[in-house]
Amino acid sequence: MGKKSRVKTQKSGTGASAVVSPKEMMNLISELLQKCSSAAPSTGKEWEEYIQIKGLVEKIRKKQKGMSIVFEGSRDDYYPDLMSWAQENRASCDGFTVTNFGTEGYGLRATRDIKADELFLWIPRKMLMTVESAQNSILGPLYSQDRILQAMGNVTLAFHLLCERSNPASFWLPYIRSLPQEYDTPLYYQQDEVQLLLGTQAVLDILSQYKNTARQYAYFYKLVQTHPAASKLPLKDNFTFDDYRWAVSSVMTRQNQIPTEDGSRVTLALIPLWDMCNHTNGLITTGYNLEDDRCECVALQDYKENEQIYIFYGTRSNAEFVIHNGFFFQDNAHDRVKIKLGVSKSERLYAMKAEVLARAGIPASCIFALHCNEPPISAQLLAFLRVFCMTEEELKDYLLGDRAINKIFTLGNSEFPVSWENEIKLWTFLETRAALLLKTYKTTSEEDRSMLEKPDLSLHSRVAIQLRLAEKQILEKASASGRAKRLHFQKKLEEGAPLPLYEENDIALLENTDADAKLPIILRKLEEVEEGQEIQVEEHSHLLNGEKAMYEMGMEANGQEEDQEKVSRDVNSALDLIGSSTQKGQREVANLSASRTEDNPKENSE
Repeated sequence: MGKKSRVKTQKSGTGASAVVSPKEMMNLISELLQKCSSAAPSTGKEWEEYIQIKGLVEKIRKKQKGMSIVFEGSRDDYYPDLMSWAQENRASCDGFTVTNFGTEGYGLRATRDIKADELFLWIPRKMLMTVESAQNSILGPLYSQDRILQAMGNVTLAFHLLCERSNPASFWLPYIRSLPQEYDTPLYYQQDEVQLLLGTQAVLDILSQYKNTARQYAYFYKLVQTHPAASKLPLKDNFTFDDYRWAVSSVMTRQNQIPTEDGSRVTLALIPLWDMCNHTNGLITTGYNLEDDRCECVALQDYKENEQIYIFYGTRSNAEFVIHNGFFFQDNAHDRVKIKLGVSKSERLYAMKAEVLARAGIPASCIFALHCNEPPISAQLLAFLRVFCMTEEELKDYLLGDRAINKIFTLGNSEFPVSWENEIKLWTFLETRAALLLKTYKTTSEEDRSMLEKPDLSLHSRVAIQLRLAEKQILEKASASGRAKRLHFQKKLEEGAPLPLYEENDIALLENTDADAKLPIILRKLEEVEEGQEIQVEEHSHLLNGEKAMYEMGMEANGQEEDQEKVSRDVNSALDLIGSSTQKGQREVANLSASRTEDNPKENSE
């Protein structure tokens, strides 16, 4: 699902443009594998490593020109076969048809009025491409012996797709022929287009995604050529980087979790026809019916005849949409930027703060998010910042004071401040941190808006600039919100306003807000970053895609590490100006707001 790209129709290749000896190709593949498997580059050297890897990949691609298997004609030619195939296999087909929606690409158009919550689309398991169907295919012998395929369902699906594409008698051929020939994921970006993302928090994930995909390709190229269990695979003579990039992007933009037949666990699947739906804001309306053994989707809203039918992909940020789906969603109600925060172990009050946080179920070092809407922080981040800014006496009160255990539950509720001084400190921290993060970008928001007005921007360049502008806008809003809150609580302090006290009958106020609630999703896109995850050193698989398939998504800091250290020092210095206990009426708090004072329609799905 996700961006399925404008199609650049290619002619069928019949052979390489130049004869390349197997030894020469294997040498290049070995060089690529070695480069991609070496130790992670030092901070700030990731771009240099990316250029070197991309250079090797381009050498390989040049020598493989014309070797990829592609289908003649356009995607439109194959949609009638897709609909007929779906009908033959008892999928629903009577309420919609596939249509090209211009800038949004291909999607589903209603052929009759559809009511909200009406079950209009179902796809039986037989039509799905899954890890299990891969195990039962020609790929099975290799799957049973390769630990990477066994551990990574997304890679298994990519190979399953390639093997079936090469089989003229494949059951899934009507589906595979309907897929785009190219995608708009960052794996297809030119170097100068990726360079536009330098300084954003998305860039490290994008560079990692490219490196890991190149490493996977090199590993599997060798495996296909040498492993006995791969001898019957239809990839031995024409397994190109472009093939693998296409398969990875097909899976990355479309893969979903469904339950296995017995419902005991989840597996990965490609869901034909349903994955044509484009994204909009809303709620998850797709689930899996185990009794009828099919994927089912109800309408997100009322649709009139000839209107496009949308679904909601999940609460992904625009960075996640760009990296894993290949589009920027202009009206994303769930957009956010990640922010890494932690209590320094060298701090005198570290043990006390860590204990209060632990009682609240929050690690002492976490990945949080600043949100595009108001308030910009979650209840969990509010609780962290309150503890982060506590004085020793306040910490003692939450550890040993009257009803200390009950008071822990008030930490994430805006109705019950720790103290007016504490609120002033935490909102000053947020204001300052967001403003300083804005300084790590190489361009201003105004410069980005001017660039977006240029008519000759490539699609990928436009998306890259839209993404970095969106990050800045969230940081600008967070800084402005922090300033407004700081001024509000300074006024409370100056007026001598009484502090709201928590009572047992206030328990209803402590429940999570809708914004913090988790939807009971049965079938969902691979999930977004969970806020509040502990920062830790991970032993990454050497052959892991950037989004880590169904396990978890990689998380990186905002900007370069040296910028982060500077930001932390500057924020701490700013907090020192406030002091550990601001006196009533004090006006010496510095104004630390350092923030500097869109035109593309949404381009999602196909």
